Amino acid sequence: MDIDQVKTFLAVAAHGSFLEAAAQVHVTQSTVSARIQSLEQQFGARLFVRNRAGASLTHAGERFLRHAKTLLLTYEQARHEVGLPSRFRASLTLGARIALWDSLLPRWIGRLRSHMPDISLNTEIGFEEDLMRRVIAGTMDLALMYSPRQAAGIQVEYLFDETLILVGPDPERRALDDSYVYVNWGPTFFAQHRQAYPELERPAQTANIGWLGLQLILANGGTCFVPERVAASYLEGGCLQRIHDSPSLRLPTYVVYPTAGSRDVVDAALETLRALIRAEHGETE
Repeated sequence: MDIDQVKTFLAVAAHGSFLEAAAQVHVTQSTVSARIQSLEQQFGARLFVRNRAGASLTHAGERFLRHAKTLLLTYEQARHEVGLPSRFRASLTLGARIALWDSLLPRWIGRLRSHMPDISLNTEIGFEEDLMRRVIAGTMDLALMYSPRQAAGIQVEYLFDETLILVGPDPERRALDDSYVYVNWGPTFFAQHRQAYPELERPAQTANIGWLGLQLILANGGTCFVPERVAASYLEGGCLQRIHDSPSLRLPTYVVYPTAGSRDVVDAALETLRALIRAEHGETE
């Protein structure tokens, strides 16, 4: 197969239509049909069912979808690295949860640019599942997250504990009522949260990232748990307050990276990250 076939497959899967996919990849509908037919011949399986409603993935198509995304990412990274300008000797792709990009990781990038000016940096935001998949597939060099999983050929390294605090516009608020926004910080947070609030029923509001939780309580009032580091600017500005007598919850933070492959650039980036974490926590570099 060629990369155009993969791109076309992903376009059809995304739009559910051969016609809309043709517009996205800038070819005729007959070309889209020919590319999908070629893929189906190579796999010996139908990838789409076409009907009046459009095109839907078959079970085989659903299985290929994940691989197609990985193939495209690998291709894009290869194209980027092969096409590096001569002033760069290598590139690094770095990913993390959005909360970790808030104040902490931009300083890491600043240090990398200062210490390794001949390295091209690609930075991304993602959730654990996508970040792990990218590292395992070899399309991401380093990923920072809260809930990694073990995998063959992958190193999971503990970095520090994030401190989560309960904040809101009204510091006198006590109970977690229907204005409380439960942020899904992962299974470790869930276990601690359940222990701290064993009587709490399913919250009326949930959010999948801390940034969204903050936006909701800033606009509508209420409370949510966010990293103390992320809340600092809101607390200093006076728009949010720490809720009195609320517990602090701990969220371990990890960096994940492959154990094989080219190590010098990755090791240098890791040491720069470790030094930053030591400095953040008052340890001697």
